[in-house]
Amino acid sequence: MNKEIILESKLTCPECGHSKTESMPTDACSWFYQCEQCEVILKPKEGDCCVYCSYGTVPCPPIQENGRCGSEGCC
Repeated sequence: MNKEIILESKLTCPECGHSKTESMPTDACSWFYQCEQCEVILKPKEGDCCVYCSYGTVPCPPIQENGRCGSEGCC
């Protein structure tokens, strides 16, 4: 049975609290994201593969599908 992959995640800036729902790429990790309100550049937290896994409401598609990310999972 195939798992349904969610392709949108609501990112929340840890600096100013601004939130925005974004579409996640399915073929690459997003290592940087600029908050449109305070313009800070978000980077993944240590141990996370992308900004969606660190600051989003939904983890990136490879994590959803495989439960892991890395050399065999995505990036």
